[in-house]
Amino acid sequence: MPDTKQKFDHLQYKHTTLLQWEAAAEAWHRWGALLTAWLGGPTEIMLDMAGITAGSRVLDVAAGAGDQTISVAKRIGPDGHVLATDLSPGILEFAAARARDEGYDNVAIRTIDGESLTDLEEGSFDAVISRVGMIYFPDQQRALAGMRHALKPGGKVAAMVYSTAENNAFFSAPVGIIRRRAQLPPPLAGQPGPFSLGGEGVLEAAFVKAGFSSVEVKVIDAPVLLATALECLQFEKESFGALHQMLSSLSESEKDAAWQEIEERLGEFQTADGFRGPCELVIAVGTK
Repeated sequence: MPDTKQKFDHLQYKHTTLLQWEAAAEAWHRWGALLTAWLGGPTEIMLDMAGITAGSRVLDVAAGAGDQTISVAKRIGPDGHVLATDLSPGILEFAAARARDEGYDNVAIRTIDGESLTDLEEGSFDAVISRVGMIYFPDQQRALAGMRHALKPGGKVAAMVYSTAENNAFFSAPVGIIRRRAQLPPPLAGQPGPFSLGGEGVLEAAFVKAGFSSVEVKVIDAPVLLATALECLQFEKESFGALHQMLSSLSESEKDAAWQEIEERLGEFQTADGFRGPCELVIAVGTK
């Protein structure tokens, strides 16, 4: 009998992902202060693990609006260089504009698929970073191979991802609610997703398989801290394009009901001191 199982379509997924990030680019830039407050500390740990110092040449993969790109630019100084790359040209323009506005001449941008990094000059970077980007790559080994290609011998790749759904309820709770209400099937085999690299040992194993040595992993508690759950809801509604894609089959009233349930669920993380959304990150580093 023929195989009737639905298969994951890499090309369609990438096209949809590009459209999502083009649409969310302005919002992702506008919420930059939250991203800095939330991910700034873990980002500095990632940069330390990657050995990034003054004068380093750094490749930032899936750079988005460039919050972590600016962190790199500050650290490497005028003698260093950081190339911010992303699938979405629209979101990269915000990274370029921020670098210009803040006076960082050591930042460049290039629109490039994170799985096509072998197009870059071999051995041209001291370090490669990817902050919550690898989860979007259908072929994570191809992406890691491209990062390794771009590295100088002895250089390091560092990647940050979400850990498990259970430990990232600020995001997994809305995803679960929408998946149930929209009656969406489980992710297809091989499909990337926010928690696809978060299980114990998964990111480390990916680095080892890609040929990196001296692989080190750190797990970091990084709660999303805001004044209210409503503010977190607004952040996710405006910035997380995948949620809207998941909701696309529902009517407007059904979408409103889903967002109302999400608001109620996020409200469970409201404390006397404000909103504290559970988030746990995994950072891995490996050496070429």
